[in-house]
Amino acid sequence: MIRRPMLTIGLLGLMYGMIALAPARAATPRRPNVLFIAVDDLNDWVHCLGGHPDCQTPNIDGLAARGVLFAQAHCAAPACNPSRAALLTGIRPSSSGVYVNPQPWRPAMPEVVTLPQHFMRHGYHVVGGGKIYHGSYPDKRSWHSYFKKTADPKPTAAILKDRHSRAGGVVWGRLDAQDHEMDDYRVVSWAADYLKQTHDRPFFLACGIYRPHMPWQVPRKYYDQFPLDKITLPDVPDDDLNDVPAAGIKMAKPRGDHDTILKTDNWRYAVQAYLASIAFADAQVGRLLAALDASEHRENTIVVLWGDHGWHLGEKHHWRKFSLWEEATRAPLMIAAPGVTQPGGVCRRPIDFMSIYPTLAELCGLPIPQHVEGPSVKRLLENPQAAWQGVALTTHGRLNHAVRDERYRYIRYADQTEELYDHAADPMEWKNIASNPSSSAIIARLRKHLPKTNAPNAAFDTKRRRRKK
Repeated sequence: MIRRPMLTIGLLGLMYGMIALAPARAATPRRPNVLFIAVDDLNDWVHCLGGHPDCQTPNIDGLAARGVLFAQAHCAAPACNPSRAALLTGIRPSSSGVYVNPQPWRPAMPEVVTLPQHFMRHGYHVVGGGKIYHGSYPDKRSWHSYFKKTADPKPTAAILKDRHSRAGGVVWGRLDAQDHEMDDYRVVSWAADYLKQTHDRPFFLACGIYRPHMPWQVPRKYYDQFPLDKITLPDVPDDDLNDVPAAGIKMAKPRGDHDTILKTDNWRYAVQAYLASIAFADAQVGRLLAALDASEHRENTIVVLWGDHGWHLGEKHHWRKFSLWEEATRAPLMIAAPGVTQPGGVCRRPIDFMSIYPTLAELCGLPIPQHVEGPSVKRLLENPQAAWQGVALTTHGRLNHAVRDERYRYIRYADQTEELYDHAADPMEWKNIASNPSSSAIIARLRKHLPKTNAPNAAFDTKRRRRKK
């Protein structure tokens, strides 16, 4: 923060006489603003996390370099609705019963004070735009105002018919369109306009970028950044599922998307499309950060960027999120907090997104509500190498959980079958060592972090449950 020189009394005391004898009162510092950036379906392929050698994310990397990058951050649930509901309410899926997409979260937690509401109640102007909550279940009471999503351009008829622009339900395609025609561009322009203004109170500005969520349809120039013949495919052994329990194979659905991708010769095309969509999203993040840097708010605004979960592109013979492996749970999280973080910090302690709510509250001097289940990571922002006893916990469906510490991933399914991966020896999670006698003590330790409560399923939205997600 910029520190202004203190005024001395000097001649003012002579001019105002008795006023100079009054005790001095320090001005109450204004609380910091928050720029809250969500990027939908953004996995750990971003360049700063090293997840894919071809990925190009200079703007996201630049934000990570401003503050602290959490290299082992994981979602609370590997699906849009339960992940966002948990992050924004501070309540885990195992406590709320909101485990999957077609479960409206607000009826399950009618009185909970969300993260934006908490800032509202403490004098912030709270505005949002784009995708913050899952699109099917927005929450009007969380915002003073909201900029809604609009429509994107459509591909040409030739692209829609191109057999290399879709494989079953995985859809992509080049757009003969300019950036300014895209909804994400318009949302960022709205947020940039807000940053240009002078505000009489601190603000919480939430900007949700939709790509790289499907359909991976972005302007052609982003596809051109990734020539098809130079695309690096994920390294996936043919026997990747051989040591996975039946419950894990059911989640992977290898005879579904992956089988279709292979049969239609579309793996390389799909990876290209996902990389192109990440590059488009990164460009929008760059525009938003440029607007902040050009504004009067730069020195007093906390910036947090997160992706709501990971995304498989063939690993474990699986596509999309909806699993408990690293590809589905690990996602970007970075925080730049003036006066707290130092540039270039990288924290390798395992955390999950339940820490975002309490951390932002603490950074802004707000009380942490009692219902919030995650710990604040403010001390990791101050010192990314600080001692940390926590783990990351991810839940997908009732009684299915993954626990991630600095070295191991432990998965236990509802039927009590298990997986254990040693990331020191097996970073791609190819060898399940849960059955090894030497693993019993590790599993016993990690089991202690499983939730003690597994709430019954919240009510389903029956109309949306029938739709393929």
